[in-house]
Amino acid sequence: MKQKTSVTCSRRKNRKAHFTAPSHIRRKLMSAPLSKDLRTKYAVRSVPIRRDDEVMIVRGHYHDREGKVTQVYRKKFRIHIERVTRDKANGQTVPIPIHPSKVVITKLKLDKDRKALLDRKNRSVNKAGKD
Repeated sequence: MKQKTSVTCSRRKNRKAHFTAPSHIRRKLMSAPLSKDLRTKYAVRSVPIRRDDEVMIVRGHYHDREGKVTQVYRKKFRIHIERVTRDKANGQTVPIPIHPSKVVITKLKLDKDRKALLDRKNRSVNKAGKD
């Protein structure tokens, strides 16, 4: 039996919800995993990606490239990374769009909201506080 009757398990409805999601939900869908050292430091597995984070591409043609995120393109579910570009026939350089699940965050841009998010997501601190 279904765990939650309010949540669908239909492939069609899940795909529709994903591709017609509004911007504030796309932010969460565009989360990226943290690197091993950041994961041990913050006890958090992944966070929504943002503009000045430093990332390393781990899958695809451009893997092992590192750079700073220059744009988060929520409409297309992609991010643009510094120095990951292609030259067009007319000489213009254009950024290569990369999906956030194919990168790991190596350095976070921390502000007060991001620190609050990490504290909230940190399960080890939450469990210690409840005991």
